[in-house]
Amino acid sequence: MHNHLKYKIALSMLPGIGGVLARNLVAYVGSVEGIFSQSVNALMKIPGIGELNARQIKNANILPRAEKEIEYINDNNIRTHFYTDKDYPRRLKNCIDAPVLLYTRGNMNLDEQRVISIVGTRNSTEYGKNVVDDLIKSFSERKYKILVVSGLAYGIDINAHRAALKHNIATVGVIAHGHDLLYPSLHRDTAQKMLHNGGMVSDFASGTKIDPSNFIKRNRIIAGLADATIIVESAKKGGALVTADIASSYNRDVFAFPGRSGDVYSKGCNQLIRNNGATLIEGIEDLEYFMNWENTPKVDAIQSQLFIDLNPVEQKIVDLLRKEGELFIDQISSEMELPVSRISSTLLNLEFKNVINALPGKMYKLR
Repeated sequence: MHNHLKYKIALSMLPGIGGVLARNLVAYVGSVEGIFSQSVNALMKIPGIGELNARQIKNANILPRAEKEIEYINDNNIRTHFYTDKDYPRRLKNCIDAPVLLYTRGNMNLDEQRVISIVGTRNSTEYGKNVVDDLIKSFSERKYKILVVSGLAYGIDINAHRAALKHNIATVGVIAHGHDLLYPSLHRDTAQKMLHNGGMVSDFASGTKIDPSNFIKRNRIIAGLADATIIVESAKKGGALVTADIASSYNRDVFAFPGRSGDVYSKGCNQLIRNNGATLIEGIEDLEYFMNWENTPKVDAIQSQLFIDLNPVEQKIVDLLRKEGELFIDQISSEMELPVSRISSTLLNLEFKNVINALPGKMYKLR
């Protein structure tokens, strides 16, 4: 197990090899370990690799660095999630450029029923802070099983984490460096509290230096972990708008709270809404409407069974969803012990019969 992990970490550390190329390497070679025993010539024949990357892979320093990282994560109670592992976040797995390896610390469920990312300007106003607090308070009042994701930065990010802690909602911070650092250090106390109901996620190993480009890079994780990204206050340019673009590219919902026309830190949100880059929301009711969330007992699903003939497999799926609330297709497949292809066609039939609703990320629930 230790040896397997060494190669997984080494693959994630290779300079110039992002998520897409790393997956190609594994697909062509057939295993993670096999990549490091290939010759330079063999590696060069893999599409997208080339001589420079091939020589980087054969660099003698990579595997000892991976060994050292294993010592660090063992000493600091850090978990790893490789993209082929069962516990790799399902929503993120669907993103083409998702990191091959994540390091997590804390007590979190990255596959929570609902996951929402909340991001915005580092220069948040009282208006922005209140918007965030009101929204997260609403999650708590409705007793949603929900995870709030943000980037632990100044402004809206830290407001979102603190509001989640205040209202007892799980929250995760995606950091742009290893778990041996915390930037900004002023947020260390909040980060420590988050470990009990959420935690920290990173795709960077310990010893990674603070680099502005890494903050843009980590935005793909903030967008990819969530069903939807909500922008609260943004200037005309900024990281929040980058996250919104990435979320759109993943076919995830993007929402923005509007601001007054003259406010500098509302210009980005208003521009997103104007250009159809985000849907305007003003509170929880709008989010529930656009995300098709329901906070009422599923009476109509039960009633529908009186009028619709279901075959045994369909009935089993309906019973399962009634018991669990919402499930991903692979969870249904696992519970039913049937292949995903069979489950997929059955779910389609149930959709046609208006018995179930399809949610983002191949998740299903009763109507």
